[in-house]
Amino acid sequence: MKKQILLCLTALVGPYVWAVQPDSPSKFKDKVLVDNIRIIVQDGGKTLGYSTKSGIKILTVDGFAFKDLNRDGRLDKYEDWRLPYEERAKDLAHQLSIDEIAGLMLYSSHQSIPAVSGGMGASTYNGKSFEESGAHAYDLTDAQKNFLSKDNVRHVLVTKVESPSVAARWNNNVQELTEGTGHGIPVNNSSDPRNGTTATTEYNLGAGGSISLWPGQLGLAATFDPSIVKNFGDIASREYRALGIATALSPQIDLATEPRWSRVNGTFGEDPQLAVDMARAYCDGFQSSSDNGGDWGMFSVNAMVKHWPGGGPEEGGRDAHFGYGKYAVYPGNNFETLLKTFTEGAFKLDGSTKSASAVMPYYTISYNQNGGSGSNRGNGYNRYLITDLLRGVYHYEGVICTDWGITSDVTDPANFEGKCWGAENLSIAQRHYEIIKAGVDQFGGNNDKGPVLKAYQMGVDEYGEKVMRERFEQSAVRLLTNILRVGLFENPYLDPVVSQKIVGCPEFMKAGYEAQLKSIVLLKNKANVLPIKAKKKVYVPKRFYKGMADWFGHTVPDRWDYPVKLSTISKYYTVVDSPDKADFAIVFIESPNGGTGYSKDDRANGGNGYVPISLQYNDYRATTARDVSIAGGDPFEKSVNRSYKNKSIVTTNKSDLQLVLNTKEAMKGKPVIVSITLMKPCVVSEFEQAADAIVVNYETQGQAIMDIIKGKVEPSGLLPMQMPANMETVEKQFEDVPRDMDCYKDSEGHVYDFGFGMNWKGVIEDARVQKYTGK
Repeated sequence: MKKQILLCLTALVGPYVWAVQPDSPSKFKDKVLVDNIRIIVQDGGKTLGYSTKSGIKILTVDGFAFKDLNRDGRLDKYEDWRLPYEERAKDLAHQLSIDEIAGLMLYSSHQSIPAVSGGMGASTYNGKSFEESGAHAYDLTDAQKNFLSKDNVRHVLVTKVESPSVAARWNNNVQELTEGTGHGIPVNNSSDPRNGTTATTEYNLGAGGSISLWPGQLGLAATFDPSIVKNFGDIASREYRALGIATALSPQIDLATEPRWSRVNGTFGEDPQLAVDMARAYCDGFQSSSDNGGDWGMFSVNAMVKHWPGGGPEEGGRDAHFGYGKYAVYPGNNFETLLKTFTEGAFKLDGSTKSASAVMPYYTISYNQNGGSGSNRGNGYNRYLITDLLRGVYHYEGVICTDWGITSDVTDPANFEGKCWGAENLSIAQRHYEIIKAGVDQFGGNNDKGPVLKAYQMGVDEYGEKVMRERFEQSAVRLLTNILRVGLFENPYLDPVVSQKIVGCPEFMKAGYEAQLKSIVLLKNKANVLPIKAKKKVYVPKRFYKGMADWFGHTVPDRWDYPVKLSTISKYYTVVDSPDKADFAIVFIESPNGGTGYSKDDRANGGNGYVPISLQYNDYRATTARDVSIAGGDPFEKSVNRSYKNKSIVTTNKSDLQLVLNTKEAMKGKPVIVSITLMKPCVVSEFEQAADAIVVNYETQGQAIMDIIKGKVEPSGLLPMQMPANMETVEKQFEDVPRDMDCYKDSEGHVYDFGFGMNWKGVIEDARVQKYTGK
């Protein structure tokens, strides 16, 4: 793998256009990178990048070059790359005005490059849409110019990019603007996970496209191999840096102890030890840089682990992006276990960077986890969880950043809007102040410094100027340290040609694809029907895609379509259009989409709005659910009881079950292979007996599934989650306890428990299984 990485990185040190200045000291040379950007390479010193348009000067001290970022004609400590990061950060923090620190404490809303014309993240170019403006895709939007210049924002969340070269040029434009402003603080661009095969939600909008493609995070867990995850981090961090991204808003290290939660697919599963090892490997991979002995360096990306103190135990599986899912509950009194991925994984790295550099608390109200104060507010408002526990007990010194939008207003628990749980009655400025008092450093999704400045004044009125100045400087030091140690103060600029070569290069794509193959789990293989190596005739039925509102409220129409391109399948087998002509069938389905746990229709008909979340395809009535919910209470609700007992839910993709059963009947005894994409556990009893083989994937490409079925690669993945026997055991399990369900036993006598998987010889019983299951 090191050879693959070197092959992809040869472009990084490729030829530049040399433009040596006649009066340059012998220790360094000044050369053109691209456009207005120049690079200074110096023997025994840091490589510097600067823009000739930003107005900064280059200072020469002791024969070395330094950037005079504040343009005062002298070398300040923060400009001296020879000094420790912390010393430089303290020097700069002390120089900054409160106005500048307020901007530093902001993290922008989602930015696509170029900006979309409508919907989430929409913006304009000189008052016009991108299509009408004549702007380049890499130009800055009106909003970006405003929040970078006027609000002093220095942390930007990047989602979709047109191409790696466009992202590099946009990054250069951003850095050029801020380099010439104030103290010349560079922008720390960030990204949610973007190496997945699809983009489906607000928190993975950048996924797919021209970048190495890996299995979903639950798929990485299914490999049961932390070295694969570390290798992913090594590669993804290089791609991120080539895109101008220096902070990853990942990994999501919540323990998936509640199987109905919609974000299970973004976790490392439910087992504490496996998730701890994966969290550690992920952060080590992203943060360690090969150019500096595994310490911070030019390939380092800050890892912002999420979500403290664990977002998994959502009552009933409802998600806290919405008011109906604001409560995390602990019926098993298992709060301490949920912290292990942080305290034993992300905060205890094997590499020289030692600890994940940033932490994001989740939206949830961790019910009654308040140190006895009696206050139940979202985690970002909870001083006990932030200052007493995270800072005090576990001595965490990195950045703490809120999840996006927790200071914004909310009008309905069912709407995708603000998430100020427990602080709905406060003003926006008051919410900022309460979060600062809780010990948080940064506000996710806020481009406006105004509320932060108002919060500062509230603190001055209560505690005095000296106390608040020290408090703001404390956060500034943490934030600046993360920018300094990834080298952005020295060189934040990119060569677009080099970026285009690095991101998604063939060697990186190969590594991602191999990981996809290793993530696929063979659950069933009756009579060793797989692999099917011969060029046989295969029937693949179309799948029904139910029209419904997506994550952002956009309605997608009904359609029938092939879930995998027939052109892909035809590379392996002869595709026929009817079961009668086929030797075998492959049915592609997805895990049951059993709803969100809330229904406006139920509310309109006099109910409390709460309904079950189902993990089965058939209609489900929750006869064994709790009579009274553990948590409840909302300014927009009359009842504090969120129980859904005796209510029913219809799964939106019930047609997947019927597709399997219909195909089984139509094939008249010929083999039926079921390929299921799992986003969370499901009740497989409804279709297992109709399948001769079951192949599980966690958001992989269709080609990877076909390579397994064909036998080009032997399956090696293991279940990172239990598969429940029925919905009764799902209702009975505790939201905060891992591996506490009755697991399904199939018609072959195999139990679909955590760590189960098969290869061509039968049930896998290797060192991975022994280590993580004890079997």
